[in-house]
Amino acid sequence: MTSIGTEITWVFTLVAAIAVVAIIRTARKVRSRLWAVALGLVLGGAATHLLDRLFRAPGFARGHVVDFIDYAGLFVGNVADLSLVAGGLLIVVLYLRGVGIDGGRAER
Repeated sequence: MTSIGTEITWVFTLVAAIAVVAIIRTARKVRSRLWAVALGLVLGGAATHLLDRLFRAPGFARGHVVDFIDYAGLFVGNVADLSLVAGGLLIVVLYLRGVGIDGGRAER
């Protein structure tokens, strides 16, 4: 089975690099423990995918991410994917509950 986007892995490398930089810059403002966990999960997943893209075959910035977990036949992924999804879901929950990155509550 062929993965999605195998011909444009350089785009995924660029997106992952931008995400890592953006999360690191945003992390300076975090005062909420849950936001720190959420951003840490997303950063871990993005950084892992970036490292795979940079250093795995077929070459620099064109590498492939290794997927080895079968999710009940729905798709095949890896631990970084779990981290990205969990962090993303936590960010959505925090946003919907009005928890700001500074730990304060947004007024509704």
